[in-house]
Amino acid sequence: MKLVPLGDRVVLKQYEAEEKTKSGIILASKTQEKPQEAEVIAVGPGGVVDGKEVTMQVKVGDKVIYSKYSGNEVKLGDEEYIIVRQNDILAVVEG
Repeated sequence: MKLVPLGDRVVLKQYEAEEKTKSGIILASKTQEKPQEAEVIAVGPGGVVDGKEVTMQVKVGDKVIYSKYSGNEVKLGDEEYIIVRQNDILAVVEG
């Protein structure tokens, strides 16, 4: 199966949460904060969304940072994804 986003939506695959702090303390799964970094898996076509022309600025494979409380979590098979609007993406990580 494949997710194909509509309009200005983007499908993200969230990176795994760190299991250790930088000082080496192992975190229980409940205390791990979900990372806000993800990889772009699929990008909608853009077009006219809510009466405004939207040009998609991210592409498949981009590493992005997105708003903490945005999007909808979706499980497809064994994989979990987040579907967000493009304007919920704060930055593209380069380098």
